[in-house]
Amino acid sequence: MKTTIKDIARLSGVSITTVSQVLNGKGKRFSEDTRQKVLKVVAETEYRPDYFAKNMVNPQSKTIGVIVPDITDLFFSKVIEGIETYLNEKGYVILLCDSHHSDEKEAHYVSELMDRAVEGIILATPNSIALDKLLDVKQYQSFPYVLLDRGINKRDGGNILVDEYAGAYEAVTYLIELGHRRIGMLANDSRFYKMDERTEAYRQCLADHQIAVEEPWIVSNAVTIEGGYLATKELLAKTNVSALFCGNDQMAIGAYRGIFEAGLKIPEDISVIGYDGLDITNYLTPSLTTVYQPAAGIGQAAAEILVDGILGNHRNYPNKNFPTKLLKRESVAVVLDGISF
Repeated sequence: MKTTIKDIARLSGVSITTVSQVLNGKGKRFSEDTRQKVLKVVAETEYRPDYFAKNMVNPQSKTIGVIVPDITDLFFSKVIEGIETYLNEKGYVILLCDSHHSDEKEAHYVSELMDRAVEGIILATPNSIALDKLLDVKQYQSFPYVLLDRGINKRDGGNILVDEYAGAYEAVTYLIELGHRRIGMLANDSRFYKMDERTEAYRQCLADHQIAVEEPWIVSNAVTIEGGYLATKELLAKTNVSALFCGNDQMAIGAYRGIFEAGLKIPEDISVIGYDGLDITNYLTPSLTTVYQPAAGIGQAAAEILVDGILGNHRNYPNKNFPTKLLKRESVAVVLDGISF
């Protein structure tokens, strides 16, 4: 059974108040002998103060809530790494919630995290229900929170944003410059976090280069490795493309398997570009050309802005914008007269 402060007081023969003052280094009404007696019992029982009970007097839980749509998503796992690395250095811990792409669960987690007295929330979601809950409930309106990589924040600040449109546009432009004209895209299923800017950039880039989009070129599925595999099989079963722009790297990894099963080679028969710049993509064969966005840096920036707000270092939460970078590797080939080089 866990030793409590009442046990320490009973074994020391002093009051609970005295034990509390000794442990917190406060109070002068007790003697040095009393202090040593209390500390001796603490050492013998290996007593550890209950963190939340301790902070009832000094209401700082040093805990941050983090809500992500899928903790198995390789991109979000890197974001979480960045968040946790920064917060641990500042003495904070995180309560991590996986919403499984459910806006109802996100709203539920907001309430649960509030009940657990977190000092702030980092919210990675394309859904508005959880955000509306923060904004519409009066007691939450001044509550510290930051949104990851989403442009749905109704405040002027507190957004951690990536220039997704520019990254996608650059990727598709690169394929066109190499001679590709039949370019497919693996997009996201509506049940999962949105990639609207990436899809819009794909369509606009083709239009800007006078290339008409054929609807069979675009297939949606889950933003997972399996989703990419299934989407690729569906796309290749109904149309021919010389290149494939994938909504994220996980879908691109799945596409590799789908392309292999279709008897095609990368990049000889079909070029592939991903999005996220995950470390694993450099170890695929061939290595994946991808649009890099700094996942760990995004998480760290969110944590830093949130902690600064909690500590009162700024009144208005600033926005943080990250550029993307096209990493040109081995999965893309030049196409001349329908032949890859």
